[in-house]
Amino acid sequence: MILAPMQGLTEVLFRRVYEECFPGAFSYSISPFISLTHGHLADAWEKIDDVLPDENIGCMPVIPQILGKEPREFVELGNRLYDLGYGEINWNMGCPMRKVAGKHRGSGILPFPDEVERIFDAVIPQLKPRLSIKMRLGLRSKEEIYSLIPIINRYPLTSVTIHPRLGRQQYTGVPDLDTFGQVLPMIEHPVIYNGDICTAADARKIQKLFPTVSDLMIGRGVLYHPTLPMEINGKVADSVGQLAITKHFVLRLMEEIDSRMPTEQSKIRKTKEYWCLVWKSLSISETKAREVLHEQEYTTVRKKILYFLQ
Repeated sequence: MILAPMQGLTEVLFRRVYEECFPGAFSYSISPFISLTHGHLADAWEKIDDVLPDENIGCMPVIPQILGKEPREFVELGNRLYDLGYGEINWNMGCPMRKVAGKHRGSGILPFPDEVERIFDAVIPQLKPRLSIKMRLGLRSKEEIYSLIPIINRYPLTSVTIHPRLGRQQYTGVPDLDTFGQVLPMIEHPVIYNGDICTAADARKIQKLFPTVSDLMIGRGVLYHPTLPMEINGKVADSVGQLAITKHFVLRLMEEIDSRMPTEQSKIRKTKEYWCLVWKSLSISETKAREVLHEQEYTTVRKKILYFLQ
């Protein structure tokens, strides 16, 4: 199993704590994207802290992800990451955010197969690390992926991760498993499934429907239920043990936030970002959970969460 990239959530702080509490649960993770920021490579250099090797000691293995469409800057950043020790990078062709997609980045490049081909042609011969991609079925139409598959098959990609939604859907609706099943045998690279795996039953369903899928990528499901990878592998403890280890994980996450975030505002923002998701696994009511989100002082937020973790 692979930990999906989630901007603002699966950063090095989270990856370190998760690996400490659940060692080996994920074979590796894809980092939140490093943006080329309209070709301004100097800005991208400032965003690679999340994957600097010294920062990732004790973390699960990570593959850096790049968001952008500028070949020269893509190659330069990719080769810089290679020099840091990364033998593979991932190209983000799936981000659904409108401000990203509107500039032909992320899922916004999917309706333009000629542009995708041009970037592959320019990048791959010069790129030192191997390249994988993460994509959706399309931006506005599932037909878009059918035009891309012949192009994808011509290049030596290590894997293709597919989230079977359209970019315009964001995260609404349900994954289009019918279309995923149609394109799966057409792709000549290992295919990784990503999307709405929130329970062990969800994982078993995908594995049963698509036995040729090479791996599963899990995102928000692991934040809703931190023990999910263990449940999928049949290694989870009883409910009492499961709750205890989840509480320990949340406590360690809070400790890392407290020690590593530089300001009170950044601490409260980061704590609330995680709390919005992880409270569901702590056997407390939504009403009680929302009390935390309404607080404006970090010390009060922390005190309330610690109370719930007792």
